[in-house]
Amino acid sequence: MNDFSHSLSPQDCLVAVMVAVSASDENLRTTELVTIERIVNHLPVFANFDQDRIRTVSQIVFDLFFEEDGLDALFGLIRDNLPERLFETAYALACDVAAADGSLGESEIRLLDEIRWELDIPRLNAAAIERAARARHMTI
Repeated sequence: MNDFSHSLSPQDCLVAVMVAVSASDENLRTTELVTIERIVNHLPVFANFDQDRIRTVSQIVFDLFFEEDGLDALFGLIRDNLPERLFETAYALACDVAAADGSLGESEIRLLDEIRWELDIPRLNAAAIERAARARHMTI
């Protein structure tokens, strides 16, 4: 496996989680990609983030998805390079991307569960984050 750990910033890790959720069903939806772009453009955690990194980080995620144990490697990179205080932020962003198209597929649900477990997000906190994402992405 390639060693990407030294090249991932905390912002890269957040993007990686969002891309992973979007790609989890092997179908990158425009709605999800627009949501990732909107999040990167507007949230303070992405201040001074170079948007060109989205493509680079996406390729890292795709490469890892094709490797045996690639998901484990991705979580290892995220835990190694993302400050623990941003673990709930990562989960919240993942939930926003998953909810962006109005439906959650089985693969997205499984990956969200895995993210919650890997980042040690307490179940009650996760439920609140999930509820907020659902509320933000409701349609009339």
